[in-house]
Amino acid sequence: MPRDIIIDTDPGQDDAIAILLALASPELNVLGITAVAGNVPLPLTQKNARIVCELAGKPDTLVFAGCDAPMTRKLVTAEHVHGKSGLDGPQLADPTMPLQDQHAVDWIIDTCRAAAPASITLCPLGPLTNIATALTRAPEIKHAIAEIVLMGGGYFEGGNITPTAEFNIYVDPEAAHIVFSAGLPLTVMPLDMTHKALTTKPRIDAFRAMGTKVGDMTAAWTDFFERFDMEKYGSEGAPLHDPTVIAYLIQPELFTGRHINVEIETQSDLTLGMTVADWWRVTDRAPNCTFIGDLDADGFYKLLASRLATYS
Repeated sequence: MPRDIIIDTDPGQDDAIAILLALASPELNVLGITAVAGNVPLPLTQKNARIVCELAGKPDTLVFAGCDAPMTRKLVTAEHVHGKSGLDGPQLADPTMPLQDQHAVDWIIDTCRAAAPASITLCPLGPLTNIATALTRAPEIKHAIAEIVLMGGGYFEGGNITPTAEFNIYVDPEAAHIVFSAGLPLTVMPLDMTHKALTTKPRIDAFRAMGTKVGDMTAAWTDFFERFDMEKYGSEGAPLHDPTVIAYLIQPELFTGRHINVEIETQSDLTLGMTVADWWRVTDRAPNCTFIGDLDADGFYKLLASRLATYS
């Protein structure tokens, strides 16, 4: 029985690859994709989500536009990483599939209200604005949520947008605080782990060798995306952050972590958006999430390549 998931996203090249992985995996049933402002503004993230669905040959996928700004702050974007479109690299045609009329938050609420208990997994790949807004507006939807698996945060790796904050959490720390405090089963893919999931030349060559449009686009997106991190970190490749969320749902045995307490800093000018992870359990704060610390990177890329190769 496939797992029902909702992907909440701000595509982004790595978001795009995560969506492709999900749509190629029979273990998962993508109920819909909700776009949020993040890597680029909302008009581009909702458009990019539809571009990816069409690339996957899945134009019937429901795509909704959500919040265009964080809950209480001005939007911070990441064109310096992802390019002006969010999907810079080879240009893809504008999508012809429709954007759904309903607001993403309303659709998340309606879908969860109608669902069986603990039957939906939320997969946020960007800032947590849509998810936190839905939980705030309709707390009763928690009954339908089996788990939230998100990409965000970092502890030992520090941050990637400030010295202490990862981008997704930094953009809307108030939303992150709501999600981390919701009392729901929560699994977190932080920079500590994603920075071990580096693209390398052989891994990118495997995408290109597929000889398909999806393989070519994945290779081109990773080529574009990795230049920023390689220059910044001096690494041989870039972390492919967001697909780890989807891979975890398919092959959790590829990942290891700890059930710990993680708090979100919302006050400090210095450490705003920091995920304060009690990895060593030095406080008496109750654990609220499984914080992933490591992965089998070869197994992750093998899974990614095998699933993306199913696109003709």
